[in-house]
This record gives sequence, C-alpha cells and structure tokens, in this order.
Amino acid sequence: MTKRTECLTPTILLITVASIILACPRLLAQTTPAAAAPSSPATGALPAPSFDVATIKPHPSASSYSFLGIRATPDGVSALSPLRNLVLFAYTHQIGDQVSGGPDWAKADQFDVQAKMSEADIVAMQKLKPAEAAARSQLMMQTLLAERFRLKVHSEAGQAPIYELVVAKGGPKMEVAATDASGEQHVGMMFRNDRGVARGVSMQSLAGFLSTPNGGMGRPVIDKTGLSGTYNFTLNSSWCGAPPCGPDYASAMFSALQELGLKLQPATGAIEIIVIDHAERPSEN
Repeated sequence: MTKRTECLTPTILLITVASIILACPRLLAQTTPAAAAPSSPATGALPAPSFDVATIKPHPSASSYSFLGIRATPDGVSALSPLRNLVLFAYTHQIGDQVSGGPDWAKADQFDVQAKMSEADIVAMQKLKPAEAAARSQLMMQTLLAERFRLKVHSEAGQAPIYELVVAKGGPKMEVAATDASGEQHVGMMFRNDRGVARGVSMQSLAGFLSTPNGGMGRPVIDKTGLSGTYNFTLNSSWCGAPPCGPDYASAMFSALQELGLKLQPATGAIEIIVIDHAERPSEN
C-alpha cells in the first residue's frame, strides 16, 4: 500500500492561544492538558455540547489519501484518523504516549469523520474567544466518541521524558507583541518556506506546538520560561510535515530556538495519561 501525504496548501496557519493547531498533515490538540471528562454526562447535569450531525466511515485500507489528521472547519471538524488520535484531540493531549489501552484497531484503523454543528452553534462559536471555541469543539468530540465508539476513558498520572522550554543565557531575543486600538492582538503562527512567522504568540502556546508531532521534538514540552507576555518572532526552522521526523529536524529546531534566546533542556515530568477502558467500532451512520 502506498500512502501519499502532502499539504493542501503551501501555507500552514497555527492558531495558538491554547486553541487548535491547524497543520497539514496532522492536527492535534493544544497546550495545557485538561482533566479527562466522563464519557457521558452525569445524571441531572446539563447536556454535553454535541455536533448536530456526524458521519463516521471506515477508510479503505487499500486507498491512498492526501490528508491525514484532524482539522477544524468553519462548521465543525473533518478528520481522517485512527481512534487513538481522535482521543488525543478530544482530551487536549499532544503525543501518542499520553493515550494507552484500547483494542489494537484503535491505533491502526483509519476513519473518515465529518462532524457538523447546528446553525445556532456556529453562530455561538463565532462569538467565543479562540480558546473557548477550541474547548467547546473538544467537548463535542468527546460526546461524539462516547456515542459512536461507545468510548469510556479515565485519566492517570504518569512520568515521562519531557523538555523544559527555558530562557537561555543572555535573555530572550523576541519582540513584545503590541495590541491594536481595541486592545486585541492578532495571534498566530504561519509556516512557509522553512520558517515560522509568529505574531502575538505566548511561550505556553509555543511549547504546545513543540509538543505536537508537527513540532517534531518527540516528547511534551513544558513552558518554564517565566515569560507571561506574547511575542512576535521568526522561527528559522520548518514544521515537521511527516511525523515522526529524524534527529536532523530536532537539531534545526534547537538552533532556531537558540536564536530567539530560548533553549530546551531534558527533564522528567508528570503527564496525564488517558486510558481507554472500552471502545467499539463505530455504529452505522
């Protein structure tokens, strides 16, 4: 079987305020791990937010594809992904080691997912801040997985190798982001021509990007810079377009961070692991 993964456009926009990372070919969730929510709402609780309509189909194993991952759309979520990565997205985790358990097919089988919001939810989402919209989208995905895959999960604390993002000797070499007349910042990071241009990006969001497969570091990255502001900067390294990427990519990213007055130091840290207790192949659409 030949798999073909290529970017849909030469430009990748990463919306970074603790929100969804839009990256081709992979989209995974954001910066700060959130506690695992129950697979179904408790009795008497308000109904969990859900998509208005969703189709889930097994992807033919003999078929090639041009997109592999999960991406936000104006009216919902589109994905070609195994269940394991859908769980990563739904529970705001970054790397595969943060999901354990479940049947073998949850790692190997790809599913085409098209999930659409109602018109009322689309209007409501447009009024939310990016981080709030991302969190609501993830809650919708949790509901979808519980309903269609009969997913049940719980969270456990674990220890794993991590990187700490810290300020290098000499201090940071980044421009503090300015706000416009309304007091808002234009936030995001765009990768093109083997470099990333960031506007209004926090160190927590940068660490979140580096934690993803597209960040290419292979382990979670925790912000330990102590820098609470947002910054404009150019990251002279490409994103990892086809994870897993080799040591040459990681080396280039280390050098690019050093140019910004930052560095990554190895450490061992606590991470939250989502354990799949139960999952079934998805019900018919």
